Amino acid sequence: MTDPFENWISKLFQRWLGELTHQEIARALKALTRDYVQRRTRLRGKALEGRGKQAAFACYYAPRHFVIVREVLKALGAAAIGETPMPLVDLGCGSGVAGAAWALHSGGNVVGVELDPDVAREAAFTFKDLGVRGGIVRCHIARYRWPKPPLGIVAAFTINELDERDRERLWRELERQIKGGSRLLVLEPLATGIAPWWQEWSERVRELGGRADEWHFEIELPERVHLLGKSAGLKPEKLGARTLWVEPRPKGRGAAEGGNEHS
Repeated sequence: MTDPFENWISKLFQRWLGELTHQEIARALKALTRDYVQRRTRLRGKALEGRGKQAAFACYYAPRHFVIVREVLKALGAAAIGETPMPLVDLGCGSGVAGAAWALHSGGNVVGVELDPDVAREAAFTFKDLGVRGGIVRCHIARYRWPKPPLGIVAAFTINELDERDRERLWRELERQIKGGSRLLVLEPLATGIAPWWQEWSERVRELGGRADEWHFEIELPERVHLLGKSAGLKPEKLGARTLWVEPRPKGRGAAEGGNEHS
């Protein structure tokens, strides 16, 4: 039986290398990484303009994000396939990998919420090639019309792109969802300057019975992804993220203990 992850990587590179060379994607990856590290506020807009940077994100960052979400869910002991799956909402889904990783872990259909039409098309390829049942809602996160809880909600590397007003509006909805029985997973980069709101959100999540963690993984990525990262002067074997996690708990049970680096 074909591994869905391997199938997705194979089709991903086949599709993009039909349009651009490895060297062109590597050069674009270098430029995109500078935007991530030095000019984070440009990510929604100019940073993903042009086929080169779109290919770089799809072929390098998307597989990394998929693996990080997959490993975090395993480490958190999130409900796996076999238990009743919740519908999944992937906020600011980008190429759809966070929701897809959760769907492959626990089952359930994914709704990706994404404004950018080019990125939304990439998410559709992701769902199809990973064998995930999902669709896209084209809108800004702040304008999303939420289904009733319970849901599985993931926001991977996206809340840092919201302004304060939209972030607070989103938090109010997330709090309502959590109190209605939804699970929430928020992922952000390890770099502290990117998310100055993180400490406040961590405290809010703990008050709701959740947890905040830092994760550091050393995982062998698929060879094509690894080589692309090396070509751009990166360290593809080192993966990490900060996370917030809340799940429904039986009455009388507190927040989970432990974790990779429980903070």
